[in-house]
Amino acid sequence: MDAVKEIDNIVKWIQDWFSDKRPETKAVIGISGGKDSTIVAALLVKALGPERVLGIMMPNGVQADIGDSHRVVEILGIPSKTTNIKRSYDAEIEELQDAKVNINDNVRINLPPRIRMTKLYAVAAGEDGFVINTCNASEEYVGYSTKFGDNTGDMSPCMNYTVTEMLQLGDALGLPYDLVHKTPADGLCGKTDEDNLGFTYAVLDRYLMEGVCDDPEVLKLIERKHKLNLHKVVPIPRYMRK
Repeated sequence: MDAVKEIDNIVKWIQDWFSDKRPETKAVIGISGGKDSTIVAALLVKALGPERVLGIMMPNGVQADIGDSHRVVEILGIPSKTTNIKRSYDAEIEELQDAKVNINDNVRINLPPRIRMTKLYAVAAGEDGFVINTCNASEEYVGYSTKFGDNTGDMSPCMNYTVTEMLQLGDALGLPYDLVHKTPADGLCGKTDEDNLGFTYAVLDRYLMEGVCDDPEVLKLIERKHKLNLHKVVPIPRYMRK
């Protein structure tokens, strides 16, 4: 992949998408301190200028790597806001418990991304902005995102790029190596993304880009995850009137 050419293409696409919006319309993006939000934010800055990119930091209580989020907004020179979701999360869990709802790991893991997306849309509504999705193709294929959480947004500059390609984009953008190549972790369950998936992004990306996977069991796991999570990436099924 020619990363420099792809950056130019993405920047032009972002500019075209925003071309019919008002000049003050902002791109509202959650800044986690991870590679994807860092790279997408950098692309937005190249396309729109830093003054039109608003970074939102949303820790759930104490976030160990929140310093990386602060570095991102400082490096990119974008305005930012911080809203801690812990009170919202704790209140929602308490209300669900009061209603005798079963609180399992799926509830605890997927609730924070959905609260964060609610916050992003609230900010966008108040700031004349649009919410920017930061997902990549590797995560989308195996469903490593939360439906109506981090897989949502008004536009998505990088959803067709694998993790391997995202790293190339980040390096070509001149972003700090440690931010681009930071070990990916969702910050929700104490494990890295690859621990949760059961395979590395390098293995997944080779399969996505070349159709090659040397381990038959890993291939089965990849395709099983893809099949189980298709509901996250297809339009909502609707009854077609006869």
